[in-house]
Amino acid sequence: NPESTVCCIGLSLLKTRNAMIVSPHPKTQGSSYLTVEHGRKALRKVGAPEDLMLCVKNSSRAKARELMAGCDFVVATGGAALVQVVYAAGKPCHTVSSGNVISIVDETADLKAVAAKIVKSKVANNSASCSSENAVALEASIYEEMMEFLQAEGGYLCNSEQREKLRALMWPDGKMLERGIVAKTATYIAEQAGIDVPEGTRFLMVLGEKIGPEDRFSGEKVSPVLTVWKWNEFSEMVERMKAIHRFSGEGHSASIHSERDDRKVELAIKANVGRVNCNMPHAMANSGSWFNANPFTDTLGGGSWAGNMTSENIHWKHFLNYTWLSEPFPAYVPTDEDLFGDYLAKWGQD
Repeated sequence: NPESTVCCIGLSLLKTRNAMIVSPHPKTQGSSYLTVEHGRKALRKVGAPEDLMLCVKNSSRAKARELMAGCDFVVATGGAALVQVVYAAGKPCHTVSSGNVISIVDETADLKAVAAKIVKSKVANNSASCSSENAVALEASIYEEMMEFLQAEGGYLCNSEQREKLRALMWPDGKMLERGIVAKTATYIAEQAGIDVPEGTRFLMVLGEKIGPEDRFSGEKVSPVLTVWKWNEFSEMVERMKAIHRFSGEGHSASIHSERDDRKVELAIKANVGRVNCNMPHAMANSGSWFNANPFTDTLGGGSWAGNMTSENIHWKHFLNYTWLSEPFPAYVPTDEDLFGDYLAKWGQD
């Protein structure tokens, strides 16, 4: 992410004739700095000013605030706390929402293929992406079979005792996610939690129990740990998803594996998210891919659900100012019947 975000947003900014200054997170500044250096080298190669790309060294919150105070526009990829800091700077900006992707799987799906897609997405970069699945929701009639396919792909289902050990490791104070497990391998996390797992374990699974702060497994985990839910009625599962997203991930994304278009449409209409991806490995699909029409980016707006300006994938079109050139043409003035005819026919004049 420290590299790909710089590349995606950097290319969009340069293509729209903007200069950029990267202010990386202190723990990722080495990666971001090297990425910017590669960009500067490419600019020199084509005879462009290399200072179109700059990176803050020894970054800090104080430096970030100073940078935001002096720039023209801010693009912030990070969590809710960062969003608040950016808006406090008082500059035009695009911010993002936190992820907490839930993939719904129903009885019409090709379960073996779906398991491969979900795991491909889940284990990529050890779930560092906000677009990685944090949970799967399985229709009751295919639950057992789908769990077998997930386990065949390297999943390990924790029992109740192991679930508690994992919870204690991941949220030692019961609130904040332990940064030491972020984007680490499943075997490393299991070892730190004191859980014995088979060789070849690629991700850990826990059963979903409660929703909200009393069960942090219902939220974003940024690690190869997958929460598993079971459902009977689709509409009830959509409502459960909305409740989960009110706790964590509202505005971001959702996923469904189904051949039923009515369910896809119902999810898109009812879910409070900016993106619903169907029958795809979510982490590879959400930020744009050669197999879908999502715009390429690593910066995903969450709309008003997440306190963001837009619910779109932030890409080049968001870094342009648009000028309307208007000339007169013969006027067409609609009649009241044109404007209000259907309404008046249904509801009357009064």
